[in-house]
This record gives sequence, C-alpha cells and structure tokens, in this order.
Amino acid sequence: MTDTVRTDGRRCDQLRPIRFQNHIAPHAAGSTLIEWGNTRVICAATVEESVPRWMKDQKVPGGWLSAEYSMLPYSTLDRKARDISKLKLDGRSQEIQRLIGRSLRAVVDLERLGARTLCIDCDVLQADGGTRTASITGAFVAVSLAIAKLQSAGLLNDNPITGSVAAVSMGVFNGVPLLDLNYPEDKDASVDMNLVMNDRGQFIELQAAGEEATFSDSELAALLALGRKGIQELIVAQRQALITP
Repeated sequence: MTDTVRTDGRRCDQLRPIRFQNHIAPHAAGSTLIEWGNTRVICAATVEESVPRWMKDQKVPGGWLSAEYSMLPYSTLDRKARDISKLKLDGRSQEIQRLIGRSLRAVVDLERLGARTLCIDCDVLQADGGTRTASITGAFVAVSLAIAKLQSAGLLNDNPITGSVAAVSMGVFNGVPLLDLNYPEDKDASVDMNLVMNDRGQFIELQAAGEEATFSDSELAALLALGRKGIQELIVAQRQALITP
C-alpha cells in the first residue's frame, strides 16, 4: 500500500517537501515562512506585555496565547474576499484560528510565560491543501523563536515551552489512505482527517469526517498510523529549523 504512487509522484505515506525560512517578518518577536509543497504560510509571533481583560477580572495568573488566521485574497485560484469586506470573520477562519490557539497552548506553560500575551498570526500566501496543519506546524517554530528572544533579553528565566507540537492531514482518496493531502486529493477525498500531536506521541486534537461517506475501524487505524509517522517527521524538521542560524 505504501508503494502506491500518487499524481505528484509521492508514496501514500510520504509528506510533501517542507522548508522553513525563519525571521521572515523582522518586526515580529519570532517568525517563519513554512513552505509545505505548494502551500505557503507566514507564521509570526508578537509579544504584548499585558493580558486579556478577562484574565485580570478573574485574577487568572500567568499569560495568554491567541492566534489569528487568514487566507490572503491571492492565495487561491479564485480571489478570496477579505473578511473585512464582509464585516465579519469567516466561519472557517474562526474555527482554524481557535484550533491553532488550542494546539499551541497545549505545549506552552502560561504561568511560566508571565503576565504577557503571545499573539500568533498565520497568513496563507498560497493554498494547496493543509493550510491549518501548516499553520500549526509553522506557528510552533515562530513561538519558539519568540520565546528564545524573550530569554536572551532577560525577560524570561524559565522556558515555558513544555514540548513540540505539529499537525498533519490524512484522508482516504480513491479508496486508499494517504498522508498529507494536496488540494486535488483533499477536494475529492471520501474521508478527511487532521491530527495534532506533541513530541511525546500524545493527541492534542483529532478531526475526522466522512465526506458523504463512512469509514471503517481498519481505515481509521491506517490513517492514524500515517499521521503518527508524519508528525514524527515534522517534529524533526522543526528541530532542524530551530538550530539553523
């Protein structure tokens, strides 16, 4: 099954090529451009030396981490209107930015962060499937760079990052479980799944749905096995990106 060759030449258990370009946004505390196949997302972390009002009102100790996600108008084949033109946030964008925030908060000790907010912005430059998983995977690199900057400036004594987090998509396409779907595969997949895990092999979030279809126990097991393999490779890629000057 893993020898199956896809339309882009990959095996069914193979990730698309991944590249990180760090410090892409010089005014951010930490940033990276993640290029994952033909999907490209700028992930940037900025620091605000304050916390949301609800934390102050409820006397919640520590800091906060929030995320925003947007697809730029030219990121897709047909121009995507900006949310501001509709005067409300697109429901899909809202769902994804909440997912990014939850995923990063799972590996950041907010009490150790101190009374400050990490704001994560994920802007999709080009979409070819997996923009939410690329955003999470790139956002972790951006957050790590921002934390390192805070530590080097003497603003943090203890590193609040408790582990790595990465995300990958899987799906069933033409009856075959596949890892890391590109847009043509994602568009016509009968089952679509997104997996978020930490570097200890623990689940943070699992999203799975049949697209007018059902899936079996064996297909679920096959998809999870592909996802775990992909997450391990992504965490290695993140570590390499963070030791690159």
